[in-house]
Amino acid sequence: MPPEEVLKPQPLPAQLPAEPWGLFQSWLDEATSKRVQPHPTTMTLALVEPDGRPSARQVICRGVDSEQGWLAFYTNRRSRKGRALAALSYAALVFHWDFLKRQVRIEGPVTSMSAAESDAYFATRPLDAQISAWSSDQSEPIPSRDALLEKVAAIEKRFGVQDGQQTDARIPRPPHWGGYRVWVEQIELWVGQPGRNHDRGLWTRTLTPDGEGFKAGAWQATRLQP
Repeated sequence: MPPEEVLKPQPLPAQLPAEPWGLFQSWLDEATSKRVQPHPTTMTLALVEPDGRPSARQVICRGVDSEQGWLAFYTNRRSRKGRALAALSYAALVFHWDFLKRQVRIEGPVTSMSAAESDAYFATRPLDAQISAWSSDQSEPIPSRDALLEKVAAIEKRFGVQDGQQTDARIPRPPHWGGYRVWVEQIELWVGQPGRNHDRGLWTRTLTPDGEGFKAGAWQATRLQP
């Protein structure tokens, strides 16, 4: 990417848009199309552990629905993050694209996807990712890497995988693996600017539980000082 593109990011519009989705989606699309980093859809997922301590990790954003107002990711529900979400289903997300001098912060409640939705996505995953979902007891101790590879080999044998190729029936989704939706209650868009006079726009709205999701109120936009 040419240096001038990095050094001259455009600020937010003088009049903040009534809703943030258009800007967010355009930023995500640009980060993806320009390949500003190896995994531009990576986001930091921050949660509160059952003991009240914070924890964070990188996950891949696997979907954005601006109409319903959520972002999706998938994981092992028995993992540390899965246990944290079972205790407190609320999350914070951060996208940071350093070369674009842009950052997005999102907060909101989290819901689990249905088994059918998780099945449909799992079926699209590469074979090695499907094997890993079965072989790894994510976040649990293991005596050695060799022990992990032995588990992988056992799962490959169980599902008829030879030399990295599946020879028998498809691999089903593990019952402990599935998707989550983070419903956007607030979102902040940040643009780096000269003299550290960075541009920040915050959009907030009220979410009311509605069946398996949420009904959203109108957005309120506010410009923040850096």
